[in-house]
Amino acid sequence: MMVRNKVVDNQKEMISALVELLAIPSVLDELDEVKPFGKQIDAALKKTLDICEGLGFRTYYDPEGYYGYAEYGDGEEMIAILGHIDVVSEGDAGNWKHAPYGGEIEDGKIFGRGAIDDKGPLIAAIFGVKAVIDTGAQFNKRVRIIIGTDEETSWRGICRYSSREEIPVAGFTPDANFPVVYAEKGLLQFKLKTSQKSELRVRGGTAMNAVPESASYHGDHIYRLEKQLKKMGFDHDLEEEELFVIGKSAHSAKPNAGVNAIVRMAMALKEIGTDSPMIAFLSEKIAFTYNGELIFGNCQDEPSGKLTFSVNQIDLSSFGETIGIDARIPVTVDKKFIVDGITRVAEKYGLEYEELDYLAPLYIEKSSELIQVLTQVYVEETGLSGEPTASGGATYARSMKNIVAFGPAFPGQEKVSHQTDEYFDLNAMIKCAQIYAKSIEKLIK
Repeated sequence: MMVRNKVVDNQKEMISALVELLAIPSVLDELDEVKPFGKQIDAALKKTLDICEGLGFRTYYDPEGYYGYAEYGDGEEMIAILGHIDVVSEGDAGNWKHAPYGGEIEDGKIFGRGAIDDKGPLIAAIFGVKAVIDTGAQFNKRVRIIIGTDEETSWRGICRYSSREEIPVAGFTPDANFPVVYAEKGLLQFKLKTSQKSELRVRGGTAMNAVPESASYHGDHIYRLEKQLKKMGFDHDLEEEELFVIGKSAHSAKPNAGVNAIVRMAMALKEIGTDSPMIAFLSEKIAFTYNGELIFGNCQDEPSGKLTFSVNQIDLSSFGETIGIDARIPVTVDKKFIVDGITRVAEKYGLEYEELDYLAPLYIEKSSELIQVLTQVYVEETGLSGEPTASGGATYARSMKNIVAFGPAFPGQEKVSHQTDEYFDLNAMIKCAQIYAKSIEKLIK
C-alpha cells in the first residue's frame, strides 16, 4: 500500500518531467555529423539522465551518444528496465489538435509525440523506482534504467549497450501491452524480385512494417483497370493519368486489421489479363490471405498462434519487379522452414529471395519466476485477468535474455502510438507507475 501512495505523492513531479521530455523533438537525424542519431535524440537522452540524477540515481552517458543508463541500489545482481527516447516523426503538425511537442494536458490526458511510445511509460517506470526508494526499501539488487536511442529504426543504441555493458539477470520493457508478453514472434522482412523488365508501372507502400493503404498504377490499361476495380468493389481514385487503389493501414503484426491496397491492385490486374510474374505470384499465392496458408499450409503453434504474412511494398517498372514482405513467425517454428518455403515457391515464378532483416523470437515459459511475479502484481493492482499474452510486435525484450514486455497499454485502451494527437491517459500513467513500483519492489528481494 505504501509504495502505491508514494507514486501518488510524486505525480506532479512525474507529469512535469514528462512535459520536459515531450518538448524535445527526438526524431532520428542521421545527417548530423556529431551525434549518431542527431542533436535532438542526444538532448532527450541527456534530459532523461538529468531527471534521474535529480531523483537520486547514479547515471552514465555513453560519450558517443548511443545509450545511457541510471542506476540505484547495491548488490551483485542487476534488474533492468529498458526504454527508449527516440520517436517517429509527427508528420504534418497541422493535422494535430494539440502541439506535437507541447505536452498539453486536456481531459485527463497528456498529448505529444512519444507520450505513449515510449517517453511516458519510461518516465512512469523511473518514478515507479523512485517510489520504492522513497519507502526506504532495501535494494538487494541494483535497478538500472537503460535508455535506448533508435528503437524506432535499427536498435543500434541498445545493441551497442549489449556489446559493452553489464547484462541484467531479469527485467522488463514498458513498450507494449498489459498483461505481460511472454512470447514475441520472429520477425522476418525480405524482398522478392526479378530484373525482368515489367510492362506495368505500379508502386505502393511506404513502410515495411505497415499494411499499405495506397497503391498506384500508371499505364495503358488504366480504364480497363478502373472498370475491374468497380466490378470487384474495391475503393479507388482516378487522378488524371494515375489510378490509386485505396486500402486501410494497419500494423504488420495484425494484417487482418487493415485492407491491403497492393494485394487488391494485383488481384484486379490479374483479372484484366496483365502479364507479370509478380502479379501472378501475388494473386495465386497471397490473394486475400493473412497467414501464408497458400505457401506454408497451417503454420502456427500453441504459444504464439499463426504466422502472419503481409505484402507491404511494391515497385514494378522497366527496371524490374520487386515486392517487400513482412512475416511474423510463430516462436517454435524454424526460420529455415519459412525461408525454404518462400524460396521454393518464388523460384517457380522466376523470383529471387533477398533477406532484409531478421529478429529472433522471444519465448519465456509462463512458469518462470519473472512471468509469475509480474503477473501477480498486475492482477493485484488491476483486478483484471493476468493471463500472459503473445505478440507479433518487436520490443527491446528481444535484445537481452530474461527481459519481457510489460505495459503500458491496458486491455481495451485506444491504440494511439505513432498516431496524430498521441496521448497518455494520466490515470493510466499513475497506475503504470504503481504497477512498475510494486514489480521492482518484488524483483529486488
